[in-house]
Amino acid sequence: MSDIRTGYIEAFQKQRAKSREAARRAAIARFGELGLPTRRAENWRFTNLRPLEQRLFPPAPAGTVPAATLPPLYRLGVPSHRFVLVNGRFAPALSDMGDLPLGVSLRPLAESAPALAPALDAPFLRESNPFLALNAAFFEDGFDLSMTDVVAGEQPSPPPELDRPIEILHLAAAANPVSLHTRNRLCIPPGRRCTIVETFAGSGPYWTNAVLEIAIGDGAALRHIVLQDEGKEAVHLGHRRIRLGAGARYDGFTLALGSQLSRQDTIVTIEGERAECLLNGAYLLRGSQEATIATLIDHAAPGSATREVFKGVVADRAHGVFQGKIVVRQAAQKTDAHQLNKNLLLGRQAVVDTKPELEIYADDVKCSHGAAIGDLDENALFYLRARGLTAAEARRMLIDAFAGEAIDLVADGAARSYLRRHLERWLAAREE
Repeated sequence: MSDIRTGYIEAFQKQRAKSREAARRAAIARFGELGLPTRRAENWRFTNLRPLEQRLFPPAPAGTVPAATLPPLYRLGVPSHRFVLVNGRFAPALSDMGDLPLGVSLRPLAESAPALAPALDAPFLRESNPFLALNAAFFEDGFDLSMTDVVAGEQPSPPPELDRPIEILHLAAAANPVSLHTRNRLCIPPGRRCTIVETFAGSGPYWTNAVLEIAIGDGAALRHIVLQDEGKEAVHLGHRRIRLGAGARYDGFTLALGSQLSRQDTIVTIEGERAECLLNGAYLLRGSQEATIATLIDHAAPGSATREVFKGVVADRAHGVFQGKIVVRQAAQKTDAHQLNKNLLLGRQAVVDTKPELEIYADDVKCSHGAAIGDLDENALFYLRARGLTAAEARRMLIDAFAGEAIDLVADGAARSYLRRHLERWLAAREE
């Protein structure tokens, strides 16, 4: 057994020696069986986990929430319901949830005792994923957002759409290596709609290992925007498990800019007929950053649709990975699914691995996938230079147009502007 694996098991025994939660003990035992993934595993063969293999990130100590401030950079800029976690724990001083509408509950998972048991016993935790097992063993907090379609008593029924977007900010500050394990739950009942803007940011040597479970009921819709802008010493692993009911719609977008190593692992299960999944994003990497986008969209019901577009900008010695798989089961006739990954390589040592896949068991479907890797168009650069732009200005304009095309897929204006600001900041930093 590796020293790293032993280190996490010993940390669990030290922190939770008196724990009576059999599920947590089973989870750490499962992690002990699995260990960290290696490149021999097909789903991990492109991801370099060396930062996790070379250093132990013990769980952040329990206790009070560290003092922190809310950077204006990570404010959406419009009225919202704001929920902030610092080092994996709810920070009421930085949060401002305001008056939530009827039938809406947003609270820390740690204060929601009825939610803890199902959070520990979620079916997806039985996957052969050691990071899910480690999260189940160590998590102490997260956010729990639920909405109801009917309000008891004489109150009127709630409006179908939430009045404001919900901002979820995961902030981290670490002087020494620590790991932050959060469990988050989001339940949208039939007919309801809302927008969530989730941001990860911080500084210092830390590891974010975040799990998010999303259930979208029949005819409901969720717009989910994620900005991953962790510190340059950080490791970020995000795990999303999403279920769609009949006629449901998930509109997700991820912009990955930060951390030395990151991976977004998303599995969408389309359980109901005529559901729609939009899963888009962009990753912008420089230096020696390593980032993986891994998606699996499982069409288990007929008449559903998927649109998936990811764009990558990879500079210097960075390494970008896209692994996207769409599965169409035999019962999922009339499925319409399209997947596309495009990448710009901006350095001789920059590397991209892309692996789009279709696995189809139905015979009445419309499916396609594609991938492309290339440099900036020399003709376009010449055209812009001929009109007075410097070489740096021309390159920036073309990169902005390439990545901005992905951001334009975000339908919410405030969220789109928020992502645009961070794209412009990334471009400006590259010129320094």
